[in-house]
Amino acid sequence: MKIAIVCYPTFGGSGVVATELGIALANRGHEVHFITYKQPVRLELLSSNIHFHEVNVPEYPLFHYQPYELALSSKLVDTIKLFDIELLHVHYAIPHAYAGYMSKKILAEEGIHIPMITTLHGTDITLVGNHPYYKPAVTFSINKSDIVTSVSQNLKERTLELFDIKKEVEVIPNFIDKSKYSLNFTDCQRSLMANEDEKIITHISNFRSVKRIPDVVHIFHKIQKEIPAKLIMVGEGPEKEKAEHLCDQLGIKDRVVFLGNSNEIDRILCFSDMFLLPSESESFGLAALEAMINRVAVISSNAGGIPEVNRHGVTGFLSDIGDVDDMAKNALYILKDDAILEQFKKNAFEVALEFDILKVLPIYEAMYEKAYKGRFRNVY
Repeated sequence: MKIAIVCYPTFGGSGVVATELGIALANRGHEVHFITYKQPVRLELLSSNIHFHEVNVPEYPLFHYQPYELALSSKLVDTIKLFDIELLHVHYAIPHAYAGYMSKKILAEEGIHIPMITTLHGTDITLVGNHPYYKPAVTFSINKSDIVTSVSQNLKERTLELFDIKKEVEVIPNFIDKSKYSLNFTDCQRSLMANEDEKIITHISNFRSVKRIPDVVHIFHKIQKEIPAKLIMVGEGPEKEKAEHLCDQLGIKDRVVFLGNSNEIDRILCFSDMFLLPSESESFGLAALEAMINRVAVISSNAGGIPEVNRHGVTGFLSDIGDVDDMAKNALYILKDDAILEQFKKNAFEVALEFDILKVLPIYEAMYEKAYKGRFRNVY
């Protein structure tokens, strides 16, 4: 099948999932076309089955904000016609589902009926999409999609609460590709990050306020008071500078390493003992899943879809949002006993295998087939 994928090409979860899905589909023989404003960060290699089409937004003095949705719609129309695309899969309701619908309408005028699948990832629903300025457009775009999917049961429930959705929302969880993670690293280079007696704690995110970055620092501050430890902070974002200042104020800046964005997440996680995710909101918790497949125990909040991934008392522990004391207590319970730590690491890996892409990919393929066969049923 010839599939067009529209996503944000960034380090965020939706972009990672969309890119990994496209790569897996290409490996199964599908022809995949990524359409976005720059090459996705995980899309390192183009091939005969993987193509990238850049959306260019011309600069016009007339516009205070350049119309990306208009440029994307036009690019979709051109690409779909040029490459005989059979199916459109958009990740994120705003602006992708809206642009996708407009391209469908334009193509329908020429007798081309292409089905559109919209995958909801989180902030497109709970934060941006629920804003009064955008809510009507988001509701319309979702209802005009041929198939709608959500990455967690929690996000599905939130979507149905916040919007007047007429379409059935199917839950297809985020996934991990276990084949990409080696079980026996020979070059973890743990010694570059910490001494032999130190535990390594890791946090990976886009450093937005929703990730509660100060909580990460405060949890670690409590941990390192009782055991030797280092904190590795991976990512870039508006809260990073504040976090650096907080580490300085708490007197722990020599125990915290800020690495910025990285394409070597698995290498970082391979020497980590624990992952912190105290987020205020998470539709799924993909960062936690990536930690778990690398045998890393998880301490997290119980926000959103995180409990669907991090199993309380099995792969780590869940606490109420903002309960830094409880998170630190749970972390120390695991870290102070090597036998307990190893059991949680083992459990984390085993649960992560439930989300292997080989289990999720056939669900997407069946959905694509369903949408393609029914492409003439909903001609607006």
